[in-house]
Amino acid sequence: MDIKKLSVEILIIALASLILGVSVGFDNLPLAYAAGLSFLIIIGANVLIKKTVGYFLEIKVRTKFWSWYQYGLRKDSHFKKTVPMAWIPLLASLLTKGLFWWLAILEFDVEPKTERVAKRHGLYRFTQVTEWHIAWIAAWGIILNFALAIIAYIAGFELFARLSLYFAAWSIIPLSGLDGSKIFFSSRGLWITLATITLIILGWGLTVL
Repeated sequence: MDIKKLSVEILIIALASLILGVSVGFDNLPLAYAAGLSFLIIIGANVLIKKTVGYFLEIKVRTKFWSWYQYGLRKDSHFKKTVPMAWIPLLASLLTKGLFWWLAILEFDVEPKTERVAKRHGLYRFTQVTEWHIAWIAAWGIILNFALAIIAYIAGFELFARLSLYFAAWSIIPLSGLDGSKIFFSSRGLWITLATITLIILGWGLTVL
C-alpha cells in the first residue's frame, strides 16, 4: 500500500467534506459543522466501498477532485488542460445565498493491480480494466449512499439522511468525469435502472425529510 497516495486521498476527502459542509451551511455555522461531519462519513464510505469493489476486481481506485476536460462528444472537443471544479459548490451557494446545493465534487481513476496484469486465463492475459468494471465500481458508491440515507432516516438522523441522498443523486448525473458519466457510457441499462431508483428514493426523501 502506498502510504503517501493514501494520505493524499484522505486529505482530499477531508477537504471535500469541508467544502460541502460550508456550502450547505452557507450562513449557519452549526449547520456547516454538522454537514461537514456528515459528509466526512458519507464520502468516506463512498470511497471505501469503491476501493473494496476494486480490490475484488484487482483494480486500484484513486479518488481525486472533479476536474473538467471534455466539453463535447468528439474526442478532440476538450480543453488543453483539465479545469479544477472543486470551487463550484461554494460558488453555487454564494450566488444563491445557500438555497442551491451543488454536491458534485469528486471523481475517481482506476488502474489494474499487478495481480491482474500477471494473471493468465488460458492463452490470453486479461489485464484491461473495462468500462463495465468502472461502471460497477461507481454504481456501488451510489447504492451505498442510498443505503446510508435510509438507515440514517430510520435511526433519526434526518440531516445525514438528506445529505447522503442528495450526494447520491448528484453522483448519478452523467456529467464530465462524475460517477454517472462512467455508468451512462458503459451501460445505459444500468444507468436507467439507477436513475429510476434515484428518482423514486429522491421523491420519497422530499416527502419525509
